Amino acid sequence: MAISPPYPTYSPGPGSGAHPHWWQRRWVRYGALITLLALSGLVILALVRRQTGTEGFLVGLGLAVLPVPWLIAAFRWLDRVEPGPWRNLVFAFAWGACAAALIAIVANSFATKWIATATADPASANTLGATVIAPIVEESAKAASVLLVFLFRRRDFTGIVDGVVIAGVTATGFAFTENILYLGTAFGTDQITGDRGIASVTAATFFVRIVMSPFAHPLFTVFTGIGFGLAALGTERQPARRVLIPLGGLLLAMSMHAFWNGSSTFGEFGFFAVYGAFMLPAFALLTWLSIWTRQRELRIVREELPAYVYAGWLGPAEPFVLGSMRARRMARDHARQHFGGRPAARAVAQYEAYATSLAFLRQRGRRGRAGADFVVRERELLGELWLRREVARPALEYAARAAAPAQPLYGAPVPYWYGYPAAPHPAYNPYRS
Repeated sequence: MAISPPYPTYSPGPGSGAHPHWWQRRWVRYGALITLLALSGLVILALVRRQTGTEGFLVGLGLAVLPVPWLIAAFRWLDRVEPGPWRNLVFAFAWGACAAALIAIVANSFATKWIATATADPASANTLGATVIAPIVEESAKAASVLLVFLFRRRDFTGIVDGVVIAGVTATGFAFTENILYLGTAFGTDQITGDRGIASVTAATFFVRIVMSPFAHPLFTVFTGIGFGLAALGTERQPARRVLIPLGGLLLAMSMHAFWNGSSTFGEFGFFAVYGAFMLPAFALLTWLSIWTRQRELRIVREELPAYVYAGWLGPAEPFVLGSMRARRMARDHARQHFGGRPAARAVAQYEAYATSLAFLRQRGRRGRAGADFVVRERELLGELWLRREVARPALEYAARAAAPAQPLYGAPVPYWYGYPAAPHPAYNPYRS
């Protein structure tokens, strides 16, 4: 008697095998996106260079790049449980540095000039532009990157961490371009006034933007990413949630950005007051939330994968190893040293990533949040695991033995290690009706 899956299955809709129109082809979409980002990059390069001069641009570029590797590494570390593809991060950074920055420069400049002309008060126009216009324009431009990944890379966008990473990397790219502009302009001012050293405008700008608050833009936009991440946890039958929660995150990001920009109007020490009483606690809170979410993802892996152990797809120790970042690293290192170098370590890393995706997919299915392609996606992930089992399983076995003492797993009446089955259990076949 066949075992029916506990999740809904759907047959492909009519016309699913039809050939896509030319504008739906992958190379057309990729080509259009790359062209758009390249043109945006060239235009933003010309605009920044015209405002800062060649020498100022080079100085700004050299200083603005300093925090970028640290921020990217932090977001990549957060994404290590279920690492998304690099192309998504490259797109997010390029969008923030090129497209979003270009939109912000053009829209902010136009709006500020229009307000100054309408009110005949340039000072008030600059204040209004910095505290109202800029947060709305900039956060909306950065949010477009998160929206595009959410819509067109839905398989890679499954929860809060994915939203935080995409939003943070986008904002890092945006801050990079903005810092080039500010630092290059400051350098040009110092060239005119003759100021040098720690008393220069360049030094002050560097201290405020690079040393004290390199996380400012990522901090704001991460709230938008959290909104999209919460929406990703819902189902397609909750359209209001999928719209209102990301919108709420965007509005919160705009509000925080406006409050930060307006700190200069709060008096002589307004900036430092806002920084100490608001920015640092918010940064600490989001850091805690991100780490807690990462630990929650590891717990999901440990809780969901035993079902595949009993079905014969995974070995008994794998949920433990895959639910520990330390054990994962040990497995990759062991594969690199004893099973073929970097290609073997890469295969183990891919095995870990596919198994993690399988755990998240099963949790969504168990909670009734799986999409129509649940069975197809599960089959794909199990197939990818089976292709890499010969390299991954010995490495995972070693990591299990090295990372924990021998003890029963999950209450199973078997020793901690009894070897892997030769094939999946014949009773487990979610594809038979």
